[in-house]
Amino acid sequence: MNQASLHRLLSQKGKDSKELFDLRLATNLTLIQKQFFSLYPEERHEKNFKKLLQLLPKLYLERPEALRNQDLQRLKSGNWYQSEKLVGMQLYVEHFNKDLKGLQEKIPYFKKLGVNFLHLMPITTRPKGESDGGYAVNSYLEVDKKYGSKKDLLELTSALRKNGIYLMLDFVVNHTSNEFSWAKKAIKGDKKYQNYYYTYEDFTIPAEFEKTLPEVFPETSPGNFTYIPEMEKWVMTVFNSYQWDLNYTNPEVFLEMLANLVKLTDLGVDVVRFDALAFLWKKIGTISQNLPEAHNLISLFRMCLQVVAPGSILLAEAIVAPTNIVKYFGEGEKRGNECEVAYNASLMALLWNSIATKKTQLLYKSLMHVPPKPKDCTWINYIRCHDDIGLGYENHLIQELGWNSEMHRKFLLDYYCQRLDWSPAKGILFMYNPKTGDGRITGSAASLLGLEKAIATKNDDLIKESVNKIIMLHGITLAFEGIPLIYAGDEIGTLNDYSFQNDASKKGDSRWVNRPRQDWETISKLEKEDSPQSAIFRTLQKLIKIRKENTVFADHNNLEIYHTGNDHILSLERTHDDKRLLVICNFDENPQVIDSSWIKKLGYFSNGEPMDLVSAEKIALNSALLEVMPYQMLWLMKS
Repeated sequence: MNQASLHRLLSQKGKDSKELFDLRLATNLTLIQKQFFSLYPEERHEKNFKKLLQLLPKLYLERPEALRNQDLQRLKSGNWYQSEKLVGMQLYVEHFNKDLKGLQEKIPYFKKLGVNFLHLMPITTRPKGESDGGYAVNSYLEVDKKYGSKKDLLELTSALRKNGIYLMLDFVVNHTSNEFSWAKKAIKGDKKYQNYYYTYEDFTIPAEFEKTLPEVFPETSPGNFTYIPEMEKWVMTVFNSYQWDLNYTNPEVFLEMLANLVKLTDLGVDVVRFDALAFLWKKIGTISQNLPEAHNLISLFRMCLQVVAPGSILLAEAIVAPTNIVKYFGEGEKRGNECEVAYNASLMALLWNSIATKKTQLLYKSLMHVPPKPKDCTWINYIRCHDDIGLGYENHLIQELGWNSEMHRKFLLDYYCQRLDWSPAKGILFMYNPKTGDGRITGSAASLLGLEKAIATKNDDLIKESVNKIIMLHGITLAFEGIPLIYAGDEIGTLNDYSFQNDASKKGDSRWVNRPRQDWETISKLEKEDSPQSAIFRTLQKLIKIRKENTVFADHNNLEIYHTGNDHILSLERTHDDKRLLVICNFDENPQVIDSSWIKKLGYFSNGEPMDLVSAEKIALNSALLEVMPYQMLWLMKS
């Protein structure tokens, strides 16, 4: 049993809030102590551990009473984040509707679509020039003026709570900007704050790190260290020269960041997205990603947050190999005691692979290869986000299919990045490394799935095919175990936005092609016009409604994957109590058939014809074969 389960039991005892805090602290104390001293040896850091024990009750007492009451309600209600009723959207505030007040005005739009979980891209202060889309933070708690004020944020979170909408914000846990208060003090020579980062007087130690550290942005930010003339020192900058990596080997950094984390949830944040958490611990001779110490540190954050603010949870932003992603839920005694939620980046990348190849073999192989997640944890499932599409498939699985892994990745880059005339995709290469041939893909879902090319060529058949692809991929994320997350604009088939090429601060980053402004003019016409955009919106609206009405979509570790004998088809089943749902998807441009005998054995035709929830029609089985149309998705509910 993980610690959260114990806290739920404690919350049933009817004690007052402070007594329950004391019980949570007592329950977590052994694990907190073990994780702390695993990172910071007891013989040297007992004083720092005492500081932590003094900090936790202080942070608890500072937490707003309304949120403390909400914490207790959520503990009693169970794992709210595994509910079938959750459907999310990720967005840039300034691109969606100006600022935080403008966003608040659009709450009716979210409710109309069925969205009740929002991930806002960074809204805190950042450098005026390049800021990695806001992930170079000048502050963890102050709102950038272009979004409004902290008061506006508090008003927004209050309005969201009243409307049953959850909020996720980023916590850039790995680094700060070079304009952050700690960095400024370090530049002025303050030794205390120089020790908050990895700083070195010469390049001897950085040279040792560089032997094994990969480059995150090889085109725009080669290397992992930057020389700071004012400080006369080198500083570790794994992402960009203006993003300084925090030195978590210093326990003072952990204590400061824990306080920032809790204060962020005090603003009304329900889910905290731990950005770049795979990079948290650095060690010479390693790639300094996914290290055991990083997992211990994340668990330490989680155990402390559970004690102070148990109604808020952590999301792992770990875009790593499938077998490594599951580790961020926790393993061994940490199982279920790291992050409650993680991005299902593997599913996302595998779906794009299946679209390009029209085959599902790698999808099946990879999904079957991922270890089961803890029962109290869940995924966020998505097809696009603000970031690129990485091709982080496991080489040995590609090779087991008889494919060359290097050539297969080249094919995917060619297919999506306009290197093949016959491909309908209109994507752009991101961070291509000619030395290795590695690269990533960016572009909007609609453009990558052919809608941009179809509209430009006025090809009605291709338009229909593209719309079906868009609906099918979103339908898979809605049906898979976890929280479905729609990237703002995808619900209306928004195309690539090439205007970033005219902005000096953006033109070097092709990811901006997939960061368009919300098209409110198109949205205003959705009910008046019969367009691809309205078809996508109406269908997603319908699928979201179906999901929320059926408890079979809740995440109870109730997903089973079935091989159909047809490599173009994906099939999975969701079950809960006496309810069963079979999802069947065709990734090919031609109709495909599957042997229906295994569906009969599952009992879907035992009491008559099953209902397809997508079309609201019963599925007749007049032969031994079931035909699935191009890019069709069936949601068969057992009658």
